[in-house]
Amino acid sequence: MTQPHDATSVLTLTPVIPVVTIDDAAHAVPLARVLLASGINTIEITLRTPQALEAIARVAREVPESLPGAGTVLTAADLAAAAAAGAAFAVSPGATPALLAAAKAGSLPFLPGVASASELMAAREAGFTAFKLFPAAQSGGVGFLKIDA
Repeated sequence: MTQPHDATSVLTLTPVIPVVTIDDAAHAVPLARVLLASGINTIEITLRTPQALEAIARVAREVPESLPGAGTVLTAADLAAAAAAGAAFAVSPGATPALLAAAKAGSLPFLPGVASASELMAAREAGFTAFKLFPAAQSGGVGFLKIDA
């Protein structure tokens, strides 16, 4: 699959992006194939386990029609490791100035996490236009996103 150039492109490729934590990298490829068969071509694999980068690498290598992304990206080093593993995009739960700068300088489409107006404003100032509301439920969910006109 052609690599997207920005986070907005990633978000338009599929109706949902499943977020998964993989403890055994051998499970990544079968999962990606099942998702593809169900019409979902993206998968966010969280960097919460020692197997995460290997899982991303396997999906990138063995399921080229899928777009494996790295989630729970916390540092510039995480971002670099995700890119080296073959991630097609990256998602963070928050957006520190250092992480935003690294993402801006990097090649991966990046979706910074925001939970407040100030975080959103800082990420917009850094040049980002698409975001992940995180943690969504604790931040107010859909009601938080509604705009009364």
